[in-house]
Amino acid sequence: MATPSIKLIEALRETATRLKKGAHYAWGNHGACNCGNLLQVVTQLSKEEILQYAHRGIGEWTELAEDYCGITGAPVNLLVYKLQQLGLTTTDIHNLEYLEDRSVLSNLPGGFRWLTRNIRADVIIYFETYATLLEDKLLAQIQIPTGCVEKTVLQYDEAAF
Repeated sequence: MATPSIKLIEALRETATRLKKGAHYAWGNHGACNCGNLLQVVTQLSKEEILQYAHRGIGEWTELAEDYCGITGAPVNLLVYKLQQLGLTTTDIHNLEYLEDRSVLSNLPGGFRWLTRNIRADVIIYFETYATLLEDKLLAQIQIPTGCVEKTVLQYDEAAF
């Protein structure tokens, strides 16, 4: 699973919101598919610009991610690099495109079920669930010393009286 970050969580949620509000969605279009819509949020590029850059590579996002080379700097590589900067691996990119990460699927509202990669509603629920999982993982990494919490509560209680 991706490395959790606030940026990735916000990007997944914003992408889901945009799709709910009717953003163009076409799974067979590099600029308007699952990763394409996420890239629109992350890069501020239009679906047409993403499509133009993606067509300089060969294949779907899965193949583009696997063929990524950070040294060449070709435009499609820059798009994959943007996804990787968010904390996504090539496996995560594949799973986003195909809605296949079992940990996400296991945490869907109502329980595990397979989703269909080219169904807008499935993409939305997958992205929202993924964002929540990453948020939970990120929050679990934060440790608040218990002494600080107790001291704050005591100060608040004393001020009230």
